[in-house]
Amino acid sequence: MTTWKNLMNGTGQAPATPQPAAAPAEYHGLHTYLRDRYADVVVLTFGQIEDLLGFALPALARVQREWWANAGADSAPSAQARAWTDASRTATPNLSARTVTFERAPA
Repeated sequence: MTTWKNLMNGTGQAPATPQPAAAPAEYHGLHTYLRDRYADVVVLTFGQIEDLLGFALPALARVQREWWANAGADSAPSAQARAWTDASRTATPNLSARTVTFERAPA
């Protein structure tokens, strides 16, 4: 018999809803920042992203738009893309301005 106490997991809180696979640990700071923003559009400089990550972006991130690619319908997202896709965002880099626009993905 299932009781309310069993559903509470002994924590006093209702069980959490299942979440998608978490973003890789090295990109957790970026993921958390994007997840917690209310704005539908967030623009970050490469420097701000590096501050959130705690390390420098790889050279490819500065010169290849593909590094910022969102997962296609037939492919899994890269490790870095999971930081924004798991936060329900898409990424559009502006390499010359050294910024990335993260937009809330349609529901």
